[in-house]
Amino acid sequence: MVSHHKKGAITMAEEAVSIVRRFYEVFNTGDVDASDKVVAEDYDNHAVPGQKLGLEGFKQGVRSLRSAFPDLQVTIEEALAEGDRVATRTLNRGTHRGEFEGIAATGRPVTFGTQAFFRVADGKVQEVWVQWDHLGLREQLGAM
Repeated sequence: MVSHHKKGAITMAEEAVSIVRRFYEVFNTGDVDASDKVVAEDYDNHAVPGQKLGLEGFKQGVRSLRSAFPDLQVTIEEALAEGDRVATRTLNRGTHRGEFEGIAATGRPVTFGTQAFFRVADGKVQEVWVQWDHLGLREQLGAM
């Protein structure tokens, strides 16, 4: 079998995973300006059906989440990629210090998981499909 990869060359899948890692770093740091380099202008989060959020919508979502959980840290537990597609499983931890979905700050630490599928093109995240433990998070906040 002949390898078509030069030594040291990065594959499309490896590049896609690198972009997704930088995507999650925006959540970890709260530096929404860094998202300009990794999120497409017409970014589409399919977790919000029928609504193309775009880059500005992504930034607002990060600001809102970090307002509720200012110490939020997303840890990638697993990342798998093929071509321009990346699947991740993450563990998210933070402290509820601001309003979240109508729930006033509780000061409680939370941990919840997500699974996401990304499509990356032209060096940026174009689309994402996310499933997260919304029920588990609400239970930890005492809202269930």
